[in-house]
Amino acid sequence: MGGLQSGGGTSAVAASAHAGCERFRFTDPFITGKTRRATAEHLGFPDNSAAIPEARWMRAVTFESLVHGDRFVSEILTRTVGRLGLARPETVGRRDCGGTVVGTHAALISAHLAAANRQATMLTRLAVPFVHLEDEPGATPVQPDFAIVCPRSPGSWLIMGDAKDYERIRSRIDDKRMLKGFLQVALGAESANWWSKLPDGMKVHRYGSLAVPRNAFLQPEAVVENLDDHRAEVRARADERLAARAKLGDGRPTDDELAEFVAHRTAAYDPHGCVTCSLFVYCRAELRASSDPIALLTEIGIERHYRSAVAPIVDGGEAGQAPKVITDQVRATVTGLPQWTSRRRTDACGLPGTVNVVLAKSDSAALGVHGVAVQRVGGPWVRQVFAEPQSPLTRRALMRLVGDAIRGAGSATVQLVVPDRPTADLLATAADSLAGVELSRLRWERDLELGRPALTFDGEPASVPEPLHPDERLAVSFLLEEDRARAMSLRTPIVDLRQVLAAHVTAGGPAMDSGRLDYLVTWAEAQNPVEHREIVDQIAGRDETPGARLSNAMSDALHRARRDDPTGYERLVNAALGYRIDVVERAIAALERVASSRLRDVHRALETDAQEVWGRRRALEASDLVRFSRTYEHWRNAQVELLDADRKCADQLACLSDYGVAHDRAVDAGVREVARAIVMEVQPLRLTVQSRRLVAGSRVVALHINGQSLVEQASTTLKIQKGSFKFGQMAVGLLEETAEAGVLEWNSRVSPSVAVGDEIVIADVAWFGKTFSSGHEIEVKRPAQDKKAAPKDGCGPDSFAADPGEHRWCCRPHAVAEAEWSDLLAIRRSRGELNPDTWPPLVDEERFDVGGVPAPSVPATAAPDGLTLDNLD
Repeated sequence: MGGLQSGGGTSAVAASAHAGCERFRFTDPFITGKTRRATAEHLGFPDNSAAIPEARWMRAVTFESLVHGDRFVSEILTRTVGRLGLARPETVGRRDCGGTVVGTHAALISAHLAAANRQATMLTRLAVPFVHLEDEPGATPVQPDFAIVCPRSPGSWLIMGDAKDYERIRSRIDDKRMLKGFLQVALGAESANWWSKLPDGMKVHRYGSLAVPRNAFLQPEAVVENLDDHRAEVRARADERLAARAKLGDGRPTDDELAEFVAHRTAAYDPHGCVTCSLFVYCRAELRASSDPIALLTEIGIERHYRSAVAPIVDGGEAGQAPKVITDQVRATVTGLPQWTSRRRTDACGLPGTVNVVLAKSDSAALGVHGVAVQRVGGPWVRQVFAEPQSPLTRRALMRLVGDAIRGAGSATVQLVVPDRPTADLLATAADSLAGVELSRLRWERDLELGRPALTFDGEPASVPEPLHPDERLAVSFLLEEDRARAMSLRTPIVDLRQVLAAHVTAGGPAMDSGRLDYLVTWAEAQNPVEHREIVDQIAGRDETPGARLSNAMSDALHRARRDDPTGYERLVNAALGYRIDVVERAIAALERVASSRLRDVHRALETDAQEVWGRRRALEASDLVRFSRTYEHWRNAQVELLDADRKCADQLACLSDYGVAHDRAVDAGVREVARAIVMEVQPLRLTVQSRRLVAGSRVVALHINGQSLVEQASTTLKIQKGSFKFGQMAVGLLEETAEAGVLEWNSRVSPSVAVGDEIVIADVAWFGKTFSSGHEIEVKRPAQDKKAAPKDGCGPDSFAADPGEHRWCCRPHAVAEAEWSDLLAIRRSRGELNPDTWPPLVDEERFDVGGVPAPSVPATAAPDGLTLDNLD
């Protein structure tokens, strides 16, 4: 078994998102003796997509160097030990294991002996034999980033750790990423637990430590979690690998046998999740070569439980029961034509007050930006290229450009239009970062005003930044409003252009590819049948992308040009921005071919209402720099009722205007309020209602007839009222029993124009609220404004100063609030409560981007051949 690749990066199979795929498990380098990338090349399908961009790899290497460096060793060690409730060590040490099993064994013995003297030791660059492979010569070890040995009575604890430079999006790290990180920690813990050379008296702790970035400066912080469940999972995966290896025997498969060996392993293909696997192209080619309709459905990502229902479409038949978006996706794939919905436009794209924004994100930093382009509707695009993508000054320049566009938008209601959600996330995260800096500045100015030293959370002297420029503050304030509002279905301070277009047109091919705006636009522009595979390959082969994130090829090109060719760098960034601008303009042009809904004014009115509150926040500089995670608890509790009202209003408006939404709710057995009915007789109007809840005695309203929305008819009236939206001349009536079983008579004051066999989507009038004596009206209640912790209608610039007690929770300016907080922190610091040496160590819950020292430069290296983005993300 010499040369077995069982650990290090290749051991990620035991904690991988692809571990449910048999082909992925059996192409583990531990079994084949080759990396998956080498296997893919051997099979004739080289991996061109799953590689790690150089800038992304260097960010990971830089973060790991910070975790291992002297500056943060003590902090990570003490905070891990303190959070686990263990005794405070008297001294702290560090040992480098050299990346070898022998060096790790020696370092563990030394650290174990030092623990007897109340010393805690951080070990870096460990190498631990993989579970049950200790006696196999040549088997590569597991390589945890770090581990901590601390005193235990008697003996010592071994706390396994790992370092992951996960990005904080809107101040949070995604839970799925944290899960993957702790699975990797668990693999190290399980391997150490089975190692026979672990010193006597040393015990592997049930908890593990994951070092992740605390802020944009990549400063690491330790997060601890119980590993019991994670260890059970990686143990099961490891046993699976060993059983597979034992079954195959030594030396299997050979190079000659590899193709047949891989082909006989079942692939759990998913175009969304598999794209980061080096065998993605091979598995996709296998499906493309098959004539089986199920293979086509698998290729385009139709979920297993819907495949039998939509398979007849492939051969020209009718679909069974499945969501409309899925049947449309299959029809588009088979016919080669986009499937347009009957839904009309309710979005704000192209309206006065909208600002189009595109940007190119740098892989070298979580908040790095190569360049940005901004356009007020009707005006020219304004571009800016940043020579230092990760600099705080770049974030300020970005905000100033966006703020200037917002200020000049010329409308009471402002909305940013972006090509995808990652662009919105990056803008909001950058605003969050600058808001934290500005709030810290206000505190420090209070400290300096009273003669106190300005200190960071860690007790270090603070470098007081310049105040935010008015345009910078305007953009930051607006983007934090979007951050607070993103849970609301009806709030759209930032409009995702891709999502808007996808609501009107369904493209063929994998749904994952429709996540790219350029792919969706290509389908939307198609006038003649197209081949979905040609479009997939054409879009995937481009170096340019339509959203914030770069392709691997463009990321590498920009990273090298910025280092070696400033002129070429600027040219590449402008080309990247130009491509994004072109896609956005094409998408908006495609939308202009769709008729506007009568509900477009309704949605605009809802956003205008909400922005009135934001306008008061901004004008009084009260609560406009507070991100969602720092809002008051009573504000978050009050949001529950607002969220319920918002969701109900959004559902009702969607059902009224969008046949696809209404149809899917009507056929969903878990939905009580909406149902599908078929016309059996016209005079009198008799229906069969496909619902066990909408029965005789129910008063119902018709929403759609044969896929056409009734609220869009010219005869339907709409009144936008202060508390509701009232719709009149609707077909509303009572369902009554008839002599024929299963057939109900429907008497409505406004008679719909129908024929026998027509489909009507109906809804319970009680769902909309009260009934009206007119007999033809319904209303949709408007959600209340979010007035908690926000200036009221009557608040003015002098309101707080005149009556601080009355206006404390509505219009207290940030300058006052942060001054009060600064005074409280000074009192706590004087009592020793904020002493950096406090035990257990304090946790910085705010994680503001202050006090950061630029990360050290590390030598440029390429990512190891066997690693993919799965190993980092």
